[in-house]
Amino acid sequence: MKVQIAGPGCPRCHQTEKVMSNAAQELNINADISHVSDMKEMAQLGIRITPAVLIDGKIAMAGRVPSIKEAKKILQPLEG
Repeated sequence: MKVQIAGPGCPRCHQTEKVMSNAAQELNINADISHVSDMKEMAQLGIRITPAVLIDGKIAMAGRVPSIKEAKKILQPLEG
């Protein structure tokens, strides 16, 4: 699973990255977590507001830091 945190590198972006990393560890998910800070790349990904979380190239959340509960929900595979 590829997890990207998009943002300019502000404290909220770093906090989002930390929350997503902690959630992946707690769920024992092998996630490749990276940070996208290039404005052109963020525009190509469709990011308009940061911080944003992308899972396998799809925007899962944007505009706020997720709670650990929200992060786990984003990371868990869809059931059903």
